[in-house]
Amino acid sequence: MARRTAVITGASSGIGAVFAQRLAAEHDLLLIARRKDRLESLAAALSAKYGSSVKVVQADLTSEHDLQVVADEIAAASDIALLVNNAGFGTKGLFWQTNLEEQERMHRLHIIATVRLSHVVLQKMVKNNSGGIINVASVSAFVRRSGSASYGATKNWMTAFTEALYLELKGVKSAVKVQALCPGFTYSEFHDAMKADRGRIAPPSLWLRAEYVVDESLRALPRGEMFVIPGWRYKAIVALATKLPTSMRLTFEAAGTKKKSGSK
Repeated sequence: MARRTAVITGASSGIGAVFAQRLAAEHDLLLIARRKDRLESLAAALSAKYGSSVKVVQADLTSEHDLQVVADEIAAASDIALLVNNAGFGTKGLFWQTNLEEQERMHRLHIIATVRLSHVVLQKMVKNNSGGIINVASVSAFVRRSGSASYGATKNWMTAFTEALYLELKGVKSAVKVQALCPGFTYSEFHDAMKADRGRIAPPSLWLRAEYVVDESLRALPRGEMFVIPGWRYKAIVALATKLPTSMRLTFEAAGTKKKSGSK
C-alpha cells in the first residue's frame, strides 16, 4: 500500500524536525525550510531508518516566488495526508523600535503562507474527504505581552483561522481535521535565533520538550481536537486568561511582561 504524504514547513529543526521524525514511519514526507543542508541530512536519516520517500524543498516562505514554488509542489502531489504549517519566528523589542521589514516578513510567513498552503491542500482534502492540517500557533495567541506584538497577533490570527476552517468543514460534514497547536515555551532553535536568554524568559518548569509537544498534537489529531495546548500549566494559564475581564487580563499580561523582561 502506497504511503500518503505529510508536508511540513520549518522542518529543519525544532518542532518541525520532530514532526518529520514522528511521521516518517508511516508517511512519505515533503520537507520545507530555508536550510537545505539540514533538510537533506534529516531526509537521508529518515529514509535510511524508515524507508520512506523524503523530498526536500529549500524555500523562504516570506518570498512570493518561493511560496508559489512550494504551493505548486503541493498541488502536484498525489495524496497528501497532512499539512503542518510550522514555519515561524519571533522578534524582540517594542513594535515601533523594531525593523519594519522583519515585522512584515513575520506576517507574510505566519499568515500569508498559512493561507496559501492551506488553500491548496484543502481543495484536495475536501474532495477526497480525508486529511488534516496542523497550524502551529502558540499560547501567545491567548496571552499577549509587550515586546512581541506581531508575534502574538499573528498567532492569534492562526487560531481564529483554524476555528473558522473547523466550522466550515463541520458545516459540509467533511472528515478533514484542522488543529491549532498552541505550545508554550519550547526547547528549540526558536529562542536561539532571537538571541534570547531562556533563563530570563521563564523558569525551567515552563519549558517543554519539542517531542512532548508533537506527541500531544498527533495524539489529539485523530480525535478532532481543534485547540491543543500541551502541558497542564499552560492549559491553566489559557483557561484563566480567557475567562478574565479585559481589565484584569491586561493587568495579568502586564505583570507577566515585567517578570519575563526583568523590569520592575
